[in-house]
Amino acid sequence: MAVARALANQPDVILADEPTAALDSHRGRQVMELFARVAHERGAAVIVVTHDHRALDLFDRTFEMEDGRLRVGHGRVPGGPSGPGV
Repeated sequence: MAVARALANQPDVILADEPTAALDSHRGRQVMELFARVAHERGAAVIVVTHDHRALDLFDRTFEMEDGRLRVGHGRVPGGPSGPGV
């Protein structure tokens, strides 16, 4: 329900903190696929904070934080070619 409320007003930026925490792996993947689709179809920015690495392949860019340090995971590098992304 929270995901539906977040998408209802078609925002330009979506912030999702552990959106799959209470879901099984199948439903969690569906939620992440929905976020990726919204990003690409609507040109929205979707920022997801998660410990679930199983869906990282869906995202254009990833960043990882470890021991207080932020590093680029995979995908385009910040400052690189622009376009809608997750």
